[in-house]
Amino acid sequence: MDSVFKALADSTRRRLLDRLREHNGQTLRELCESVDMARQSVTQHLDILVRAGLVTVVRRGRERLHYLNPVPIHDIEQRWIAIFDRPRLQMINAIKNQAEEYAMTSASIPSYVYVTYIKASAEQVWQALTDADLTARYWGHANVSDWQPGSDWEHRRVDGSDKVDVFGTVLEAEPPTRLVVTFDDVPDAEKTREPSVVTFLVEPHRDIVRLTVTHEKFPNADMRDGISQGWPAVLANLKSLLETGHVLPQAPWEMTDSHA
Repeated sequence: MDSVFKALADSTRRRLLDRLREHNGQTLRELCESVDMARQSVTQHLDILVRAGLVTVVRRGRERLHYLNPVPIHDIEQRWIAIFDRPRLQMINAIKNQAEEYAMTSASIPSYVYVTYIKASAEQVWQALTDADLTARYWGHANVSDWQPGSDWEHRRVDGSDKVDVFGTVLEAEPPTRLVVTFDDVPDAEKTREPSVVTFLVEPHRDIVRLTVTHEKFPNADMRDGISQGWPAVLANLKSLLETGHVLPQAPWEMTDSHA
C-alpha cells in the first residue's frame, strides 16, 4: 500500500482523482484543463497514479482515456474499517449521496471500466467470452452468436426456460483481442433509447492477460449502478474458471440481481 499512500499524499493527485470521479474517462488534455496545469506536470502525476493502481488507462484510437480505479482505496477500507462500523458508515454515505442527488440539476452518466488480470492465453479468454457452454458455467447465461460484425447475440438463461434476458448486435470482433457489442434488455417494439455498449479488450503479456471491460452509453444511473455490481462478480467467476478449472462456490447471479 506504500505506493497508494504516496500517490494520495499529494493534493494535485487527489484533485485529479476527484475530477475522474466527477467525470470518468477523460483525456490528458481535459485533465490539464480541469486542474489548470501544464501537460508535462499532469503526465507525471498521472504516471504515479497509474503505478499505484488508482488510475487505469484505456486507449481509444490515438487518445488515452483515464479512469478512476477504486480497488486500492477499497482495500485500505477493508483493512481498517471494522465490520460493525460498515453499516453505520454506509447509512451516512447513503444520506449524503441522496442529498447530493437532489442538489444536482443535471449530470452525465459516466462509463464503467473494470480491469482484471488472468493467468491464461488471449485465445482462452476469447473462448470464455464467446463460447455458449463456457459462459453458461460462469455467468449463468449462454452467450449465443456467430460473433461476426453485424450479427445478433443473445444472453440466454440456462434454467430450461431458454429465455433471453439481454441481447444486442456485434459491432466489432477481432479475435482474440477485441470484442464490442451493444447490450440491451428492451425489445425493439418498446425501445425508446439507444442500447449501451460493452467493449472487451484482451491484452496478452507473457503468460497472463489483462482483460478490460468498458461499459458505456448508459440510459440511466440505475442501470449503471446495477452493472457496476454485476461485472466484478461475473469476471471474478470467469477468472476462477480459467485459472482453476472451477467456478466460485457462490454463483455471481446469486450475489447480484444485475444482468451483468
